[in-house]
Amino acid sequence: MLQNRHSGFTLIELIIVVVILGLLAASALPRFTSVTADAEDSALEGVAGGFATAISLVRAEWELRGRPSGNAQGAGAEVVMDGITVNVDGNTGFPVSGNSNLDAHDENLIGDDCRTLMQAILQGAPTATTNFTLLGENRYFVARENNGTNDICVYYLANTIKSRTAAPAGDDYLSVGNAFVYNPRTGGVSIYSNND
Repeated sequence: MLQNRHSGFTLIELIIVVVILGLLAASALPRFTSVTADAEDSALEGVAGGFATAISLVRAEWELRGRPSGNAQGAGAEVVMDGITVNVDGNTGFPVSGNSNLDAHDENLIGDDCRTLMQAILQGAPTATTNFTLLGENRYFVARENNGTNDICVYYLANTIKSRTAAPAGDDYLSVGNAFVYNPRTGGVSIYSNND
């Protein structure tokens, strides 16, 4: 006579499997919680690195062209890179604007100078805006600030400041969102990662 044997897992075996899966999940979960922050940091570092390289190339072109100068404040100097006119500070050779604002120099920037600079010197530049209400449609929010000595450009990664009710201002880049800062007086590019 054939005996019907039901095979399956016992309750003890199922509990052991659940405990093992729980331990695996508890050890793996912390690794996945920082994935978004790591991706934001990497995206910012990539764009900032490309930006810093482009700044150096524009400055080198300014040197090759014989250091063209503008007026006494350094405004009005231009360099042409691949057919694109970039306004540089005639005293330092560092770029200050990507549009036709010939009055731009390191003590006289407007937000749009910083935005157009990014668009002019980066191939395939990410979308950027100076209008905080258009934040959701752009990758970067761009602000012109003053560091106490001269004007600087601040490029915030938009998705790291979306939850704010007002645009970051002043030295918010030190503690709010992820941003990189360009100083047109020195050509320096600094990265600020403020992952919460």
